[in-house]
Amino acid sequence: MSFRSRDEFDLPTPRRITDVVVQRFEHVFEVDPRLMAPSVPQQAIPRWDLTRIVTARGEYLAWMHRHFARTVVNGSELGETSVSPGATEE
Repeated sequence: MSFRSRDEFDLPTPRRITDVVVQRFEHVFEVDPRLMAPSVPQQAIPRWDLTRIVTARGEYLAWMHRHFARTVVNGSELGETSVSPGATEE
């Protein structure tokens, strides 16, 4: 955490990865906020809060899987499934 709170809101300049993805911190990819702004109001977020959210996302995803998923399919397996997106297996 910075001594001055103003410094906490000065995020690094994003590095463009693709037309829609930017990267501000190593291993943290995000949708370009300029593309989201017309639909989703953007909030200023301090560095410490961004770090907290990124650190907790794995634990949150694991919790969601434990409570709501019958099966967990990784991205490389998506093309191999016979169920179309949005459909449910019976």
